[in-house]
Amino acid sequence: MKFSSQAVAKPYFIAAIGLFTLQIVFGLTLGLQYVLGDFLFPEIPFNVARMVHTNLLIIWVLFGFMGASYYLVPEESDVELYSPKLALWLFWIFLSASVLTVIGYLAVPYATLAEITGNDILPTMGREFLEQPTLTKIGIVVVVLGFLFNLGMTILKGRKTVITMVLMIGLVGLAVMFLFSFYNPENLVLDKIFWWWVVHLWVEGVWELILGAIMAFVLIKITGIDREVIEKWLYMIIAMALITGILGTGHHYFWIGTPDYWQVLGSIFSALEPIPFFMMTLFAFSMINKRRRDHPNKVAALWAMGTGVMAFLGAGVWGFMHTLAPVNYYTHGTQITAAHGHMAFYGAYAMIVMTMISYAMPNMRGRVANSAKAQSWEVWGFWLMTISMVLITLFLTAAGVLQVWLQRYTDMPQSFMVVQDQLAIFYWLRFAAGVGFLAGVGTYIASFFIKGEAVGLANAAR
Repeated sequence: MKFSSQAVAKPYFIAAIGLFTLQIVFGLTLGLQYVLGDFLFPEIPFNVARMVHTNLLIIWVLFGFMGASYYLVPEESDVELYSPKLALWLFWIFLSASVLTVIGYLAVPYATLAEITGNDILPTMGREFLEQPTLTKIGIVVVVLGFLFNLGMTILKGRKTVITMVLMIGLVGLAVMFLFSFYNPENLVLDKIFWWWVVHLWVEGVWELILGAIMAFVLIKITGIDREVIEKWLYMIIAMALITGILGTGHHYFWIGTPDYWQVLGSIFSALEPIPFFMMTLFAFSMINKRRRDHPNKVAALWAMGTGVMAFLGAGVWGFMHTLAPVNYYTHGTQITAAHGHMAFYGAYAMIVMTMISYAMPNMRGRVANSAKAQSWEVWGFWLMTISMVLITLFLTAAGVLQVWLQRYTDMPQSFMVVQDQLAIFYWLRFAAGVGFLAGVGTYIASFFIKGEAVGLANAAR
């Protein structure tokens, strides 16, 4: 670790891993509720479990991004973080708000939660992924503003690099797009349009810039490739991500009441969205193959390469499978969408956070890399999670294809619940794969507690 203030990233990473684990637990709960409808009912109804599952996904990834930024920016700027105390204060505020919000979801009926948190004054609640109470949303804005101020002041007093500039553009974009969560028009078409401005322009827009910046930083550190080479790759990736991501929003406008020209524009530009993810894969593998140093943290390189591959498969290939309007007419809202969502989020955003944690945590513990035994455990965690996610995606894809065939692409469509009964075998298989994924998370966490001869600075230099 080059600067002492980088240590503020550690609590963010620990919180991210803890909330990630909790997200998987609620995912397994949902998996059982698909086949055992009264499981944990009425204590945790399906809609509440799903709300917690998806909200935890957003929260823990944001914790991961914030931790990565607090570690990355001081090193890139070559100065200490402007205010480590502010970073820690914001951590506790964000964690407290997140935990209280989840408790509110579980303990209070949603209508009551809306009533007691000021939703009648500023209506923002009730939309998928944006179910957070209005007070929580205001708290998120305060935390993010403080976070951006801290990073911005650090960059202003230090060295400016392409990586920090791309990272800040992504983070500012994340903050600006979130403001649309406060706009809740009565017109349903407008509501959906601006809802996608948050959800789509996050995950298929500005988050990709954050992903690219973190990937570039880690690859510079573990490969020794010239910064200029990596920065040229980064320029091309973010350009394609923004061009395809912004206009690719149109694939969400197909069936919500917008003009039909969006079916053409959305199809064309969303069909191009796999390109930046394919470039990301080439980027990672090319840099690893051309590396000038044999960095002892082998598992960080594995996570980096895995991010490229899984992001391309999940966001690129599975996204393309059902993004064209004539295909999406039959597939939207089916388990094919769920298959795409699971692999895309894991590949693009969960794995890049793991990449950064895998690289940074040993440094924050006074070593360049964990012991060979600890890295071996982490590799097992990587493969258990990744293979399980591939299986989850394949089982959901099979369920989605059958769902389309029986319920939509037929002259004699069957009712929703009749079809769901026929998909039960795939839901059971998905649940089994989910158990494997949780085992992978457990193995990954255990790797941080495995003792052994750590790789120190002297060994790294050799």
